[in-house]
Amino acid sequence: MPSLTPSLGFASMIGLGLFSLALSYAVKTLLVRNTHDFIIADRRVGFGFGVASVISVWTWAMAVMMSSAMTFQWGLSGLFWFVVPNGLAVMAMIPFARVLRRNMPEGYTISEFIQYRFERSRVATGIVTLTMIFGIILEILINLKGTSVVVSTVFGIDWKVATIVGIVCVLAYSYFGGLWTSVLTGTLNTLMITVPAAIIVAAVFAAVPGGSEAVFNAVGDAGAQNLSVLRPDAAAGFGITLAFGLLAATVSDQTFWQKVWAIKSRDVGRTFLWAGALFYPIPICLGMLGLVGIAAGLTPADIGGDIAAIGPYIVAHIGLPLTLVLLYVLVILAACYSTIDGASSALSSIVAVDIVKRYFPATPERLLFPITKFSVLLGGVIATIIVLSGVDFTTLVLTTYALKTSILLPLILAILWPKTNTVGFVGGVVASIAIGMPIYEMVGELAGTLSIVAIGGLAVVGCGLMDSKEFDVTQLRRVSDEIASPAPGAE
Repeated sequence: MPSLTPSLGFASMIGLGLFSLALSYAVKTLLVRNTHDFIIADRRVGFGFGVASVISVWTWAMAVMMSSAMTFQWGLSGLFWFVVPNGLAVMAMIPFARVLRRNMPEGYTISEFIQYRFERSRVATGIVTLTMIFGIILEILINLKGTSVVVSTVFGIDWKVATIVGIVCVLAYSYFGGLWTSVLTGTLNTLMITVPAAIIVAAVFAAVPGGSEAVFNAVGDAGAQNLSVLRPDAAAGFGITLAFGLLAATVSDQTFWQKVWAIKSRDVGRTFLWAGALFYPIPICLGMLGLVGIAAGLTPADIGGDIAAIGPYIVAHIGLPLTLVLLYVLVILAACYSTIDGASSALSSIVAVDIVKRYFPATPERLLFPITKFSVLLGGVIATIIVLSGVDFTTLVLTTYALKTSILLPLILAILWPKTNTVGFVGGVVASIAIGMPIYEMVGELAGTLSIVAIGGLAVVGCGLMDSKEFDVTQLRRVSDEIASPAPGAE
C-alpha cells in the first residue's frame, strides 16, 4: 500500500510512546514517591488491574506474532500446541504464588526467597539472580525484535532504526513510574490488543474471496495434515519443548514474581487464574492469520525469511483499509511495549533488592531510588545492542526457553519440597545447563529439553533424599521488608 509510508510508521511508534509517557508522568506524580512504590506499587495492585497487567506482560511479541508463525508452519496443530500451554503456564503460578505470598508476605523477588531458603548461600542466590537478569534482558530484546519486524514489514522502515526508536519510546515512560506505570499502561494495552485483534482478523478473512470457507479449503488442499490438530511431528518439533519453556517462562521469571508480591494478598490466586483464562482468545485469534498465509501459498522466502513476519505481511498485503492496518500495528506495538516495560520494572526490583541492598545494605534511599531507575535504562541499552546484532527471532525464543527450563524443577522443588537443599539446588541447575544444553544443541530441542528438566529434577531429589534436614517454610514469615524498612545506618 503506497500510503504505508515510513513517516506513518514512526508516527505510530512515537504516538503510542507519548501517550504512555503522559500517563506515566501522571502516575509518578500521584503514586510514586520512593523505591518501594517504584518496584512493588506499595503492594496495592487490585484484582482488575492485576489480571490486565499479567495478561499484558504475557501477551508479548511471541503471543501475537509467533502464534501466526507456528500456525503458518504447522497448521492447526501448530496453533493448538502454541495456545494451550500458554494459558496453563500462567495458571501454574497459583500454587507457588500462594505458598510464598502467605509465608513471605514482605518479599520482593524470587532471588530474595532463595537467599533465605538456602541460608544466604551466595552461589544459589547468585545463580538465580543472574538467571533472572538474563531472562529479563532476553524478554526485552525479543519484544524489540518483534517491534522491528512488524514496523519494517508494514512500513518499509529499516529494522535497526525501528529497534532504536522503539526502545527510546518505551524507556522514556518506563523510567518514571516503575511498576505502577507498567500496571496502568499494561491494562490499557490489554484493552488495545483484544477487541481490535478480533476486528482485524475478521476483516482479513472477509477480504479473501470466498471468506473463511475458501481459506480452510485452500489450507486442506495444501496438505491434509494442516487441518489436523494433533500432529505428532508438531508436538515433537516444537510443542513439547514450548510447553516446558512456557512453564519455565512464568515460574522462573521475576516479571511474574514481582506481580505476586505487588497484588493484594487476597487476590493473588484468582488473578493468575483469570489472567490465564482470558489470555486464550488473543493468540487463537491472531494465530488464524497463519492459515491465510498457507492458503495464499506463501513461503518463508516471500516474507523475508522470518516466519514471525507472516501476520504483518498478510495484514499489509491483503488490501485492508489503511485504518485497520494501522490498528494491527498498534496491537503489536501495544503487546511489545507493555512486555518491555513490565520486564524493565522487574529488572529494577532485582537491582534494588538483589544487588544494591544485598551487597550494599547501608545504601540510603536518596541513592537507591536513582540507581533503581537507572537500571531500567541500562537494561534497555544492553538489549538493544544484542538485537542490532541481527539474531534470528524464532531461534532466540526457543533458546531462551531452553535456558530458563534449567532452573524450573529446582525452583519448584525449593518452594514445595522441604528436603531440597543447597547442594541439590545448585547442582541441579549447573548440571542441567552443563549436560542438558549440549544435548539440546547436538541432538535436538525435544531431547534436549527433556534432558534439561530430568537432570535438574534428579539432582535435587537425589541430594534431598540423602539429607535428613528439612526446611521450615514458616521461617520466611520473619523476613522483613528490605526496602520499606531501612537497614541500620541507612537514611
